[in-house]
Amino acid sequence: MHYMLLLVGEEPNWEEISPEEAQATIDEMGKFNKELEDAGAMVTGGGLESRATATVVRFDESGDTTVTDGPFIETKEQLMGFWIIESGNLDEALAWAKKTPLQGASLEVRPLIGTGGEDVDGAELIRRASGESS
Repeated sequence: MHYMLLLVGEEPNWEEISPEEAQATIDEMGKFNKELEDAGAMVTGGGLESRATATVVRFDESGDTTVTDGPFIETKEQLMGFWIIESGNLDEALAWAKKTPLQGASLEVRPLIGTGGEDVDGAELIRRASGESS
């Protein structure tokens, strides 16, 4: 089954971080990514550009859209990156999440629908989204 690890944290002020500190962080992430790859758990992943580069498309109840700059919600934390990993179960996915070299951030761990080998139809998606059990 595939799990998405969503990296949520406060965007760093890169002007306050020395090149050596930035490189150390990059190296630690590289080691973690290599460990995922070597274990056959890495599907894909990546960091996101700064929130200043974001554009949001919002849909109202009628389906009309509004396009605005940035994710500018009332929080300092934002989605900063992600991994999609192959994992046998949630416990295994959480074990990988705990190995991530992070400080002052969090990971949201969520299974991806339809990656456990089962067929998922529209009714099943609605059932899962509503929190109903099968």
